[in-house]
Amino acid sequence: MVRKITVIFLTLGMISGSFACRPKSSSMDGKAVENKEVQIPVFNADSAYQFTANQLFFGPRVPNTEAHRNCGAYIAEELRRFGAKVIEQGAILYTYNNVALPAKNIIGSFQPENKNRVLLCAHWDSRPFADHDPNEAYHHTPIDGANDSAGACGILLEIARQIQQQQPLIGIDLIFFDAEDWGAPTFDHHASDGWCLGSEYWAKNPHVANYQARYGILMDMASATNAQFYKEKTSMYYAKNVVDKVWEAAQAAGYGSYFINKEGGYVQDDHIPVNEIRRIPCIDIIQYDPTTETGFGAYWHTMSDNLDAVGAETLKAVGQTLLQVIYREK
Repeated sequence: MVRKITVIFLTLGMISGSFACRPKSSSMDGKAVENKEVQIPVFNADSAYQFTANQLFFGPRVPNTEAHRNCGAYIAEELRRFGAKVIEQGAILYTYNNVALPAKNIIGSFQPENKNRVLLCAHWDSRPFADHDPNEAYHHTPIDGANDSAGACGILLEIARQIQQQQPLIGIDLIFFDAEDWGAPTFDHHASDGWCLGSEYWAKNPHVANYQARYGILMDMASATNAQFYKEKTSMYYAKNVVDKVWEAAQAAGYGSYFINKEGGYVQDDHIPVNEIRRIPCIDIIQYDPTTETGFGAYWHTMSDNLDAVGAETLKAVGQTLLQVIYREK
């Protein structure tokens, strides 16, 4: 995932549920909240953790690798298993150094005939370079990308499972963007940019002609233990009402300690093409750590971004908040 931030950030069935990994904690059961039309489901953090671990089983999900192909097939099959209409949007995209990537955006749609829609999204590829690892020997090594961003994809898959059991009143699109994390590495001093290739392609070539949604919510680095989420400034610029809606839902669900009522900074991420090209107001739920030089967790773009970085309580906080949002919509 993206790019360095300062205190204000910078610039604008293949695997069964019996997989052995278990979450560190599953003690937070959350709240099932009822409104007039529908009961808000209880997000299952154990299930989301399992979906996260299943992705890591394949290895780093770098485009042009077998692990990437197999994990993409797994995500698409899980969405079909949960009753979504699945579109696998393939494209050849080009990196900052002109490498051709066979990329694939994976879209799972629920109630595709419903014009009243909300978009939830994350990126499913992982970084091909551990270019922020303290050991330079790893700078050309792909990372697991557990927090960046298998955890967010695990949240989306658990939401898909919940939707299969109980439909909200609106249509939901879950989009797994590819090729987000092939931006220019720090060791290539003559290159720049190259981020968010899959979301930019989708924004110009949506899976449905003239696609629109009321709003979108992107998650990135949304699963680390004790993560906190500040109000990202691009999100505030394009979709302040959506930011407020999500942060208020987090407070109502009891997760205000995760969703901090303060602004962070600007982050270059997949929500920018959604806002600027597709013209759908979209926000970014992304971890901000004011104690680090980059503004991200210390494991960002390092070999330490593995399953040990993921916290079940954070999966629960983010997932339950999103369920609060989508099941309240009419």
